[in-house]
Amino acid sequence: LEIKMADNLGENPHPFKQIPCLVDDDDVVVFESGAILVYLLNKASSKKLSESQKASILSWISWANASLDPICFLETPDGKVYDTGLKKPNRRIDTLDSLLGEQDYLVPGEFTIADVAVAAYLLYVPQFFPGVDLSRWPNIVRYMKDCASRDAYKDAFGERVQGILIESLNNMNGGDEKEEKKKLFGMF
Repeated sequence: LEIKMADNLGENPHPFKQIPCLVDDDDVVVFESGAILVYLLNKASSKKLSESQKASILSWISWANASLDPICFLETPDGKVYDTGLKKPNRRIDTLDSLLGEQDYLVPGEFTIADVAVAAYLLYVPQFFPGVDLSRWPNIVRYMKDCASRDAYKDAFGERVQGILIESLNNMNGGDEKEEKKKLFGMF
């Protein structure tokens, strides 16, 4: 499935002129990230997914938009983001961390569109709030690093953003390199 950026963003057909917005074959217009991911799941799923996998993917997309977004991005009544809720403990994020301690990705076995939905929100947090420390959730840090390390992430966001994110994640306690340095210097 080939996706490219529109030449003229002023012609964006999103009713509120926001992004994301997808225009597909036959001028099909789909807006809002969750709707776009569901559309792409239905359109581009070249390999057969079980009904259980599809249901899991749809559930994670919905959870990301309904529950994870307001945790990651705290808003004023006017809808302006002013902080992240990931600076404080959160039971739902604790649960996600536990789950990711048992499996690499949200749908066991492989990276899916569910991971695109969840990792997108998580990976925006260190970009918008530099210095945020997510080390209380080491499995989430590992997951974020795995998702950001993918070639497709680099293609979408650029090598610079990818490098900054991976460096930021490595600097959290979830980054193996930092812990190894502590042990090495502790020996001398």
